Amino acid sequence: MPKLTDTFSALGEDTRFAIVERLLAEGEQSAGELQAVANISAPAISRHLKVLRNAGVIRQRVDQQRRMYSVVPEAVMAVNDWLSYHRAFWESSLDRLQRALESKE
Repeated sequence: MPKLTDTFSALGEDTRFAIVERLLAEGEQSAGELQAVANISAPAISRHLKVLRNAGVIRQRVDQQRRMYSVVPEAVMAVNDWLSYHRAFWESSLDRLQRALESKE
């Protein structure tokens, strides 16, 4: 299971976020296909992919001479779980605040 701080750090850069968004929307793609996400060189896209792989956000598989990339579902679920927990906390807190304010009226 990837560390959530590593996941957020990797996704905190625009190009890497766009890569993951594209993989989520369109499924597995090669590095060459992902280069269209941003107007950057092949070595630059490779560096971004390495950061995402090291963070556990994407995985790589070899298909003959191509490297294919896809999102690691567990990484996305970890972010979703974290957001859901905090959303529930804040919604509950705001509901309590609203009830308290209404009772003062």
